Amino acid sequence: MAWTRVGRLWTWRWRRNPLRRRSDLVEAWIVHAAWLIALGGSLLAGLTTADAVHRNLDQQRTERHPITAVLTERAAGRTSAQAVDDSHVWAAVRWTTPGGLTHTGRTRVRPGTPTGTPVTIWVDRQERLVSKPLVPGKAEFQADWTGALAAVGAVGVVFGGAQLARAGLERRRLKDWEEEWARVDTRWGRKTG
Repeated sequence: MAWTRVGRLWTWRWRRNPLRRRSDLVEAWIVHAAWLIALGGSLLAGLTTADAVHRNLDQQRTERHPITAVLTERAAGRTSAQAVDDSHVWAAVRWTTPGGLTHTGRTRVRPGTPTGTPVTIWVDRQERLVSKPLVPGKAEFQADWTGALAAVGAVGVVFGGAQLARAGLERRRLKDWEEEWARVDTRWGRKTG
């Protein structure tokens, strides 16, 4: 019995009745379409985004490689303004490419590391200093979460658009009601406002 009442409550805009306006039916279609688009669009957005992030992270793992560099300055202590976190600080390093070119840059090292200490850095194909690529497990996790956030964002955009459309319908309904009440009030022999 309760399910029948709930079903009737949710579907009242679809059933014929003398109180249903055309805007009620349009609103029902907007809500229906929003649900369908949100389900399909969020699935598509999530999977597409996760796949793109996964391919990007895979590409980073293939393009980046570790090399050994040498510290050109003593790394600052933990209390320095150059501290990245409790276990690393920024310090200048120098490395030589297989072609014999010398490059310099800044990387994270342990606090207090002395000058001349060899450190492992990561470079790309152009021998530019880059961050270490994510290991496959972390890359998979990041890709999945980015896809999930994209799916949630897609749902928010669809339902936000549906709410804007419903708000426009509500303004139209209120205007129609106002005009209809003005006609009814005039028939009763009174003038409104």
